Amino acid sequence: MSARRPYRSDVSDARWALIEPVFAAWRARRTGPGAAARVHDLREIVNAILYVNRTGIPWEYLPHDFPPYKTVYDYYAKWEADGTTQQVHGLLRDKTRRSHGRSTEPTAAVIDAQSVKTSANVAETSQGIGAGKKIKGRKRHIITDTLGLVLAVLVTAASVHGTKGGKLLLDDLAAAHPTVSKVWADGGYQSSILNHGASLGIDVEVVQRSRTKGFEPLPKRWVIERTFGWLMQHRRLARDYEALPQRSRAMIHWAMANKMSRELTGECTPTWRIETDMTARTA
Repeated sequence: MSARRPYRSDVSDARWALIEPVFAAWRARRTGPGAAARVHDLREIVNAILYVNRTGIPWEYLPHDFPPYKTVYDYYAKWEADGTTQQVHGLLRDKTRRSHGRSTEPTAAVIDAQSVKTSANVAETSQGIGAGKKIKGRKRHIITDTLGLVLAVLVTAASVHGTKGGKLLLDDLAAAHPTVSKVWADGGYQSSILNHGASLGIDVEVVQRSRTKGFEPLPKRWVIERTFGWLMQHRRLARDYEALPQRSRAMIHWAMANKMSRELTGECTPTWRIETDMTARTA
């Protein structure tokens, strides 16, 4: 680590120890031209990515005491493409589940979607207008476990209906987490997603909203709303700035990795301490 003054988004020694083996193994596998010239500290690359993720600045506005922004983005893109980002995210999710006394593989999950506006650099072909909220941008289709940790995520144009995106997500969920047999959804999903879930061996249950006025946390579904709140604490996700949908997906993984690593090392204060009957549902 360099001698520069630290930023609040930097990983601590304890947090770096959690994920360093993944990056060390990644670097050890690197071969070919230029692989021997390992100039940049991977911890500093991670710090730079988290700085962008947390502050929301454009890549080219990275402070000069980080590695060059083009280099940082190159690592960001490589780690997204070769699965390293998802590997780090999965490692931290497993550790977080175990810290809560859960098995690494969940048996129940929650599905929802979030529409967000896009920036000017996003191509028209990669965005659309959502029929419900009339937002021009993209939609984040997400499945979480009962702790609110992300199991699967898909980024599409906002014009893609939640049911269509949900079916694709259920396919990903069944492939990556075959132990999940129960998924809760809200009333916006059409009945076809129930049938699609059944074909995968997953019982999809729609949780209807209360007819009473005012805010009311929905049983079994409030955890995913909290997850969206976690994501919004990372300013890069307040709007979709990424030119490619898969890079938007990676930015979500980095935000959750930031959240989980801080929780595992005791560097954040847990919120939403309310326990519900949902936590008793699964391991």
